[in-house]
Amino acid sequence: MIENQLHAAPPRRLMPVLFTGVFMAALDTAVIAPALPVLRETFELDHRASGLVMTVFILFSLCSTALMASLGDRHGRRPVYLGCVTLFAIGSLVIALAPSFTWLLIGRAIQGIGGGGIIPTASAVIGDALPPQQRARALGLMGATYGMAFVLGPPLAAVLMLAYSWQWIFLANLPIAAAVVFLGAKALPRQRREGTLPPLDVLGVLLVFGLLTTLVLGITRVTDAFGAPGLWPWMLVAAVLLLPALLQRERWVERRGDQPMVPLSLFARRRLSLAYFLTTGAGFGMGSIVFLTAVATQAHGVDRAHGGFVLLPMVLASMVGSMGSGRLLERLGTRVIVAWGFALMMLGYAGTAWLSLGLVGFLVATVPVGLGVGVAVGGALRTVALDEAPLAQRGAAQGLVNIFTSVGTLLSATVIGALADFGGGGTRGLSFAYEVVAALLGGMLLVALALRPTSPATEAASAR
Repeated sequence: MIENQLHAAPPRRLMPVLFTGVFMAALDTAVIAPALPVLRETFELDHRASGLVMTVFILFSLCSTALMASLGDRHGRRPVYLGCVTLFAIGSLVIALAPSFTWLLIGRAIQGIGGGGIIPTASAVIGDALPPQQRARALGLMGATYGMAFVLGPPLAAVLMLAYSWQWIFLANLPIAAAVVFLGAKALPRQRREGTLPPLDVLGVLLVFGLLTTLVLGITRVTDAFGAPGLWPWMLVAAVLLLPALLQRERWVERRGDQPMVPLSLFARRRLSLAYFLTTGAGFGMGSIVFLTAVATQAHGVDRAHGGFVLLPMVLASMVGSMGSGRLLERLGTRVIVAWGFALMMLGYAGTAWLSLGLVGFLVATVPVGLGVGVAVGGALRTVALDEAPLAQRGAAQGLVNIFTSVGTLLSATVIGALADFGGGGTRGLSFAYEVVAALLGGMLLVALALRPTSPATEAASAR
């Protein structure tokens, strides 16, 4: 069991290392969208094939999260965080030097493996190194850092492509990663282990990988790109069949006293299991942003070339929401903060569905969406995971936050697309879809009200 950290650096040295790594991972996600047209032209891709650039990253990121979180709990956060940053840099280099589209996808897979561990490990380090009263603010700032990357990413990508070439979008990660590794080797806390290290549950790793792979392939319907449009429902069936096998395996590992990949004991804590459900809803709210540009162009006449700019007020509001919720969390409590996050998203999406408000009304409505995303996806729910999880399972608890957020995000695109088609397609269909989204987030608001305050005993335990 990992007991405690040694030689921990002061927060002023530690936080920049964590935030820079998170910024690098988020920046790469933000710059890929403006780079896709150039990648399509360079590698002669159709739209379905170019979608693999995002899907491969999401798939390997999601599958690596549980493994990296478990390795952090077993071997300490420091080597895992530095290793993930290094892997992300290697993947970036492979993409920049890719002679073919296959090598580009290999690079994206390596990036995903590294990126899947950066945020949950950074969150766990915050839980290890900071007292409870400082964690919420730090996690809120980390969420704001993520939002800042989405503000700076598209214009930075445009400048690099105009001045140099698309390869420099990925080469820019190399000096950032080198700085994080160099500074992190000195600043990240070292940890010691007491007792015998249990063996890694290889079968559990394979079951988690299989479950998440089939789930992602089923939700995203990526098999359509390979000429197998009827395969994706079978992926969802496989995911349903793999779930009980994974649960039975994890129960057996826990009864044996070893460390499972997904500690089921975490779900026995009512507050934590409720937080994971809300995390899925927060991911759904965040992912629902993806069709807002289509609303702006189709319903309000915004030129496609400038469609991304209409979301700038929302992204800035998201940063404000992340920082503000971190500062208010200690005063107002998790239940109030999370409830406000879902309430803001519900009102914002309802406003975007009201097409008669015009472009100005649409822009105004995106502001509460951004605030709500910043509040709900910021530090509040991660703070619950830090408070409720034992020290030895803190990384796994944070990894599950990432997994449930990603699942919610993936579901949003599929659900909104289906709702838009069901509602008649076009602007009418999108309006109907966002009305339903607002209603679903209203349901999440009611669930958030069931979150109980952290007990004094839990707070004392999390401070140790």
